[in-house]
Amino acid sequence: MLNSPFLDDLSRKIRETINSTPASDLNKNIHALLQSAFTKLELVSREEFDIQVEVLQRTRNKLEQLESRVAELEAMLGKDKSR
Repeated sequence: MLNSPFLDDLSRKIRETINSTPASDLNKNIHALLQSAFTKLELVSREEFDIQVEVLQRTRNKLEQLESRVAELEAMLGKDKSR
């Protein structure tokens, strides 16, 4: 679940406002509603995004290495067939 400083600050401000009124149970409901709404947006944290960028870069590098190796092997096979 997304737990960002923005959500925490927004939740704190709502809680302070609600605590000054008789509807203090509303705070829990609003916080749950906000978290649910952000979850439905399928957002990821910056940390998760950065990790996936790193994984993608490693995968891309590995693919380039494998493509290069396949090209070398194909070239070697081509030389062997011409003999």
